[in-house]
Amino acid sequence: MLKRGEKTGLVPLAERMRPRNFEEFIGQETLVGDGRPLKIAVERGSIPSLILWGPPGSGKTTLANLIARKLDVDFVSISAVLSGVKDVRAIMEKARELKEKGRETLLFVDEVHRFNKAQQDAFLHHIEDGTITFIGATTENPSFEVVSPLLSRCKVISLQGHSEDGLVEIMKGALTDPERGLGEISIDVDPEVLSFIAASSHGDARVALGALEDLINFRQEGNSPVNISLADAEEVLSKKALLYDKGGEEHYNVISAFIKSMRDSDPDAALYWLARMLEAGEDPLFVARRMVIFASEDIGNADPRAITVAISAKDSFHFIGMPEGWIPLAQAVTYLATAPKSNASYAGYKEAVKDVRQFGGLPVPMHMRNAPTKLMKDIGCGKGYRYPHDYEGGYSGQENLPERLKAKSYYRPADRGYEQRIRERMEHLKETAKRKD
Repeated sequence: MLKRGEKTGLVPLAERMRPRNFEEFIGQETLVGDGRPLKIAVERGSIPSLILWGPPGSGKTTLANLIARKLDVDFVSISAVLSGVKDVRAIMEKARELKEKGRETLLFVDEVHRFNKAQQDAFLHHIEDGTITFIGATTENPSFEVVSPLLSRCKVISLQGHSEDGLVEIMKGALTDPERGLGEISIDVDPEVLSFIAASSHGDARVALGALEDLINFRQEGNSPVNISLADAEEVLSKKALLYDKGGEEHYNVISAFIKSMRDSDPDAALYWLARMLEAGEDPLFVARRMVIFASEDIGNADPRAITVAISAKDSFHFIGMPEGWIPLAQAVTYLATAPKSNASYAGYKEAVKDVRQFGGLPVPMHMRNAPTKLMKDIGCGKGYRYPHDYEGGYSGQENLPERLKAKSYYRPADRGYEQRIRERMEHLKETAKRKD
């Protein structure tokens, strides 16, 4: 097959197309664009130690390579999966020798979250004494997976997954590059093929370029021109192209159908729309965020566990990723769809906001005010406040709203699920307060 011979051997297309400079580094312009702090620091020849946090294929390794090349330092790259304490010690010893000779060392640790606490702590002294500049890469939230002492000595840089447009641009570059890419071949690729690959790659440039290379190899016969159709892409990638433009109308139609199915307590339809979105390449975390919102807006206190389930599903997906991350999402969708529904909290807040905007900053009742000094007590702050724990049921029945909104009701619990118990409790407490008055 072309590009597996004299020039490039068996080097995959994704590796050959790795950017050689910041100008070729597509998709992270907010980090390395002109005038951005990281770009300025690199151009000045000095950067702090870094933690690069981002999804697979977002460019963490590439960014570390570009920084090292720009700084003209000794670049050492290791993987936390394959390396141990012995390897790190050898690297540090060599870095100390180079430092004595006036040459700096940049150590890049891929998947740094795979190192345990003791292994991560081993870098601290060498960072502090300037033996190395440290760059760690992780797909996991560094707040949870990187020990605090190491995290405090590094600046966290967050990389985003590539947009579909960005992936298309990267693939077009590979198709036209005669030196490292596929530019020496006569290739005719339908535009929707690149869009299809991009949508199927979940922001991962390696996945997109790997899929493109597989397609070329699938259709290439000797030196004949290569024609790639959408049907070829569907066959090779084993996935059907779905009508789902994440930036267009169908995107909003499908997410709307998903939410409305859960709201209508229809788990079957909710699962179908979930599958439609995930199979079409929707960002699963976008779906998870919508589920968290739904759990509060449409279920609320009718089932207070719903938001915990939704958050757990989001965290589970973040921990697992694809291809298995759909499993906790599907579980959460069926829970949310079958849970009792109430939008009382949501509606109550909207009413409260309306009054805030209409009446502005109404005075806090005197008995509700803080009174940390004698002067404030003398002018009546806190006077007459009823301490709820001194009353039966922990309820005093006092008025806590501004005078103008006295007795106003915002939260009206529904008669469904746990909220029915809340409603009964509030009615009981109010009746008890009336009898006392």
